[in-house]
Amino acid sequence: MKKIVLALLVFATSTAVAQKKKDWSKVDLNQAGDHIMVQFGLDNWAGAPDSISSHMKSFSRGLNIYLMINKPFKTDPRWSVAFGAGIGSSSIGFKKLDVDLKASGAVLPFRNLDSADRFKKYKLATTFLEAPVELRYTFNPEKQNKSWKIAIGAKVGTMLNAHTKGKTLQNKYGTTLNSYTEKESKKVFFNSTRIAGTFRVGVGHFSLFGSYQFTNLLKDGAGADMHPYQFGLCLSGL
Repeated sequence: MKKIVLALLVFATSTAVAQKKKDWSKVDLNQAGDHIMVQFGLDNWAGAPDSISSHMKSFSRGLNIYLMINKPFKTDPRWSVAFGAGIGSSSIGFKKLDVDLKASGAVLPFRNLDSADRFKKYKLATTFLEAPVELRYTFNPEKQNKSWKIAIGAKVGTMLNAHTKGKTLQNKYGTTLNSYTEKESKKVFFNSTRIAGTFRVGVGHFSLFGSYQFTNLLKDGAGADMHPYQFGLCLSGL
């Protein structure tokens, strides 16, 4: 990921230097600049031990929504800095596993349920209030809706909620025992603050994005050293 981001920045910088100097005074600096971003992501945890990763579903989903303020550089509006606020959420699906948020100990238990009753659908969901910031490069700021764009940045978040949700209780043979939904909430095992690196590359209103959380998902002593990451499609505009 680091090599990809570095290559994109080098490409953007070299392109800017190679182009002839232009009088940017006539460019409208208050035009649309991706002030709203909606991101649909696929989520996973780097560093998850086999006892956890082997029970994680292949396609876990995340959704992020941000409102941004975009500030182009007056000397060269191809470059800009954007900052804002929004909500970042992640849902990691599990099969034949229980995440016991109600445990009384210091360590968060991830219990194998291969030979026990378990929910047919089960997930761990987290929600953060986040403040993202981006350094952006737009190849043609006069036609932002059609231009290639690159952005690299970071976001800081504080946890609002962490909960598990299970639907349809089954026995180990897959026979339904009870069609109910169980939800448990508790934040004590998780780091309440997270810091993540981000990048985007795309054209117009559509881009591919990725993020990697530098801080550990769980508090020290609460479990394995795991770092959530996310990649997917970003829709932006206004």
